[in-house]
Parts: sequence; C-alpha cells; structure tokens
Amino acid sequence: MEAAVFILSLVDCCALIFLSVYFIITLSDLECDYINARACCSKLNKWVIPEMIGQCLSTMLMLVSMHWFIFLLNFPVAIWNIYRYVKVPLGNMGVFDPTEIHNRGQLKSHMKEAMIKLGYHLLCFFIYLYSMILALIND
Repeated sequence: MEAAVFILSLVDCCALIFLSVYFIITLSDLECDYINARACCSKLNKWVIPEMIGQCLSTMLMLVSMHWFIFLLNFPVAIWNIYRYVKVPLGNMGVFDPTEIHNRGQLKSHMKEAMIKLGYHLLCFFIYLYSMILALIND
C-alpha cells in the first residue's frame, strides 16, 4: 500500500515537473518575442487547473497515508495554487492575462515562480523516490 502511494506520487510529480518546464519554455518564448502574449497566456491557462489538481492529488495522498512531513511540504504549494486561481480579477483571461503580463514585471514574477516550482518538484521527486525505495525494501 505504502509503495503504491509513493509510486503514484512519483508519477504525479513527473507530470508536474513536465508542466513546470513547459511553463518556463513558454514564458521564455514570450520574453524573446517568439510568440505573442495572447498565444502564450492561452497555452499556459489551459494547464493551470491540471497543475492545481496534480498538486492537490499529491497532497491528499500524503494526508490519507499519514505521511505528515511530506504532507506539510506539499500543503503550502497546493494552497498557493488554489489561491492564485481563485484571486484572478474579473475580466482577466485567467491566471496568465495577455494585457497584464508585460505590465508591472508580471512576466519576470511568473518566470521566477515557474523556476521555484521546478526546483520544488525536483526536490519532491527525490523525496518520493527515496520513500518509494524504502517502502519497497520494507515490504
């Protein structure tokens, strides 16, 4: 049972790493003017909810399996994703809005957030991998 939880979390974490890299690449394409702001934001906004669901799934798995340290590691990121989605101003296209992404340094802050999330998901990947190996050895 415990190994299955960590295997599922590992697969989920790989998907979240892929999404973080996708966000970084798409935002850097916008920064270099390879794509326009509208195309960039529409590409990124369709992946905000799957990212949120993936993070919440991992958090809930750790809560249900009573791995408290990993749950407490995941909980703030899950809350941040939900907060970011809920606090989208009325009239905006989504979390990423083409009219505001170049204003007030939002592009840089989105890029920084994507980089931090990539580092976080890589850390979680190795924690899940280690935990999975320990669970398989103990079974």
